[in-house]
Amino acid sequence: MIDLAGLKTIAIDPAARIARAGTGLRLGELDRATAEHGLATTLGVNTDTGIAGLTLGGGYGWLAGRFGLACDNLLSAEVVTADGQLITVSPQENTDLYWGLRGAGANLAVVTRLDYRLHPLGHVLGGMVLYPINHGRAGLGLLDDFSDACPDEVSMVGLLLTAPDGAPAVAIAACYSGPPDKGDSM
Repeated sequence: MIDLAGLKTIAIDPAARIARAGTGLRLGELDRATAEHGLATTLGVNTDTGIAGLTLGGGYGWLAGRFGLACDNLLSAEVVTADGQLITVSPQENTDLYWGLRGAGANLAVVTRLDYRLHPLGHVLGGMVLYPINHGRAGLGLLDDFSDACPDEVSMVGLLLTAPDGAPAVAIAACYSGPPDKGDSM
């Protein structure tokens, strides 16, 4: 096991809309840095998740419907190969390794930096509705019906969890990332 937690570098180029991130960063750290510029990229749903494992595993997050998975927003990466070479992989250089890293890259090389495409993003609307487990079928039916017709700016997930009172529950969590004036009507 190689601990890359110390690689917590971050550089944002707001004009080019690129984030250059060390693989020791967590989602919340990258989100905070990009938000200062009104920009974002698809990451996961838990701010304490590491960006490297998430991205190299595909990376579903709240913005995926609108901007694609985390791996879809991966522009390039810096990797250390098994023979100790430090190389850059991208659609233009070392392309086979670049395409291999995107969604299946956990064991191909040691990734030390990820460069992400950023997108303009202001405020989002989000929340969660809990249903007691005996009303879970109705809640999941609502999720199914709404998700068939919702725009790409809406990401939703159904969850089985424990409510704050300890009882089993079904939850629907949603995030809307489109124009704020249209969000209230969703």
